[in-house]
Amino acid sequence: MATGRQPAPTDDAALDPRIARSRAAIVAAASEHFLTNGYLGANVDDIAAEARVSKRTVYNIFGGKEQLFREILAEAFAVAERFSTEVVSTLADADNADEAAAELRATAVNLVRPVLSGRVVRLRRLLIGEAERFPELARDYYERAPDRVMDALAEAMAQLGRRGLLSVDEPRLVSEHFAFLVLGAPLDRALFTASDQEPLTDEVERRALQGVDVFLRAYGPVRNSTGPAS
Repeated sequence: MATGRQPAPTDDAALDPRIARSRAAIVAAASEHFLTNGYLGANVDDIAAEARVSKRTVYNIFGGKEQLFREILAEAFAVAERFSTEVVSTLADADNADEAAAELRATAVNLVRPVLSGRVVRLRRLLIGEAERFPELARDYYERAPDRVMDALAEAMAQLGRRGLLSVDEPRLVSEHFAFLVLGAPLDRALFTASDQEPLTDEVERRALQGVDVFLRAYGPVRNSTGPAS
């Protein structure tokens, strides 16, 4: 594994529209190239050709193949960041048990869609295959993507628990149960499927919502004889 890296571009260079265009083209080409060929099979010459830039431009902007590989994971980080920000704010707005249940169902669909309909599964599959080569990168991915999502869910579950809208003793455990009930099986299938991605079908979303129903039976608020908790 390469250890030397060229310095990152200066702020002025980063703002240069020509460099910005080249950077975007290189990232797009590199992303598809790595996903198709893996790390060992990837070739900077081919990436440059696909991006319609010179090989020198690739090295000037990124410093080499390893940095390009790291760069393409930014897409998965961005998906996790958006979801983590949204899930806490939307679940925090629930005022009663019915609203909480509705928000949990929306959260389930919003979790399934980006993971299974985009390239996140392919990125995850690629990184798993290179985890021994890049252990620190695999750890960073876990902390900034799956783990970050679990932390956001745990924070939201804790808030719902404090308001009596869920029965929550261990927020992190509760969040993991939620995530695996709505996403675990289709994600496993996608990771071991030869196709580019798990098809995002109505059936996948239906099962995710059924997972929420199971979750609510386990962690829903305690109901008394006068009716549902509010």
